[in-house]
Amino acid sequence: MKVAVTSKGTLLDSEVDPRFGRAPYILIVDTDTWAFEVVDNGNNANAFKGAGIQAATMVSDKGATVLMTGYCGPKAFETLEAAGVKVIDDITGKVRDAIKAFKEGKVTYAAAANKEAHW
Repeated sequence: MKVAVTSKGTLLDSEVDPRFGRAPYILIVDTDTWAFEVVDNGNNANAFKGAGIQAATMVSDKGATVLMTGYCGPKAFETLEAAGVKVIDDITGKVRDAIKAFKEGKVTYAAAANKEAHW
């Protein structure tokens, strides 16, 4: 299974970035093999608006079925939900630890966005 995790860096030992749309990187991790792809989210992170929606589209296009992040706004959440991507929010610590918690079933899927929209 492919899980997307927002990250401040390009390694599994990088810290999770709490910002979904504006995280500098998103790591797409294969939970079976621990192989991962680093996705540069710089274009979305610096976007004037729509960063979350654009990042959500990218996560879906990369084949991830789960997103782990700190905060996810309503527009990004709706986009992810429409694409069949489940969201796990309030994630902190290292990317590796987030994936480990996911594999151990120690996380809860979000039912709604946990951040207000930016206007």
